Amino acid sequence: MSKISVREKLAILSDAAKYDASCASSGSSKRDSRKGGIGSTEGMGICHAYAPDGRCISLLKILLTNFCIYDCSYCINRSSSNTKRARFTIEEVVDLTLEFYKRNYIEGLFLSSGVIRSPDDTMGEMVEIARRLRIDHCFKGYIHLKSIPECDPALLEQAGLYADRLSINVELPTDSGVERLAPEKKPQTIRRAMGTVRGAIENRSEPTMRTKRKPRFAPAGQSTQMIVGADPTSDAIILKSSARLYSSYHLRRVYYSAFSPIPDSSAALPLMKPPLMREHRLYQADWLMRFYGFANEEILDGSPDGMLDLAIDPKLAWALRNRHVFPVDVNRADREMLLRIPGLGTKAVAKILQVRRYRTLRLEDVGAIVQSIQKIRPFITAAGWSPGGLTETENLRARLTPQPQQLSLF
Repeated sequence: MSKISVREKLAILSDAAKYDASCASSGSSKRDSRKGGIGSTEGMGICHAYAPDGRCISLLKILLTNFCIYDCSYCINRSSSNTKRARFTIEEVVDLTLEFYKRNYIEGLFLSSGVIRSPDDTMGEMVEIARRLRIDHCFKGYIHLKSIPECDPALLEQAGLYADRLSINVELPTDSGVERLAPEKKPQTIRRAMGTVRGAIENRSEPTMRTKRKPRFAPAGQSTQMIVGADPTSDAIILKSSARLYSSYHLRRVYYSAFSPIPDSSAALPLMKPPLMREHRLYQADWLMRFYGFANEEILDGSPDGMLDLAIDPKLAWALRNRHVFPVDVNRADREMLLRIPGLGTKAVAKILQVRRYRTLRLEDVGAIVQSIQKIRPFITAAGWSPGGLTETENLRARLTPQPQQLSLF
């Protein structure tokens, strides 16, 4: 292969990294608040993620290489793919990260890679990049490493010493899907690697006797990503798989990436991309499981095909299927029940619980707390307010269904 410039490599390997959705930096705090805000740019390789406090975090998102020894059917970088290849050296990634950071273009690095030579060789180079940044250059920015599950567990433990977050892709929602579309990868190997990371995080979760401080190891935890729509797996099975991953490995996030058709793809893959709204609904359902107390089974309980409703969000869909539990008295219901009311988020519920300690809430009081009262009115009672026949109106679903261009979060 003819020698190409670092800029050309950046163009190729940042474009190849765009299929990786799990680059959010949620869960990590700023390392040095004295440095203030960091600028942003739309340059090659820069993606934007959001921390829990709402900060926009710019990351250099690249692959170490898009060469790969594996031939996964759904991957644009598979060994049989006719795509332009490139490979960064360790020094080039370190230099790019430092230069982008010094210019205030980024606040951190998201590094993934195809597998070259062997999983150990590739993961070893990624760990060395993180080590040089942290140790040799005292880099205080965010680092997310997309780990290679087939590598030596010792490399995963080293990676956690330098990275804020580690992620290991489960690839597809089911073992049968992985075995069919990525036969060189083994689901049990992926789970074993995730277990290694979980164990290392837990082992370092307690302060040491000598320093009274927690040893630093992947403080933003671990995450994973699965492809949606590459096989006929239903949303019910996807959410069941996610619930199991959260429970078994204490993940911070499961990311859902809608399958995107690729050139020269296998006949086993669909010709069309699934609706992007499906991906959005899965994220909303995932949010219900993590923050709203919903079990994965009840989100789709009563759905004949095990698929999320694309027209309305999953909380509203659940409420319409369970009209017998509504309306809910906002002055007496507990937090768990308030969280199930369509249109009420966690912050609004906290405010309701706080205010009702001092006075009885009326409908207008609730309206002052939420962004829109229209979605909530049919599902609550308050002082001087009862929805009456409103809850029995046949066109309730139609009236509460947002316009197609809207992507509201509950």
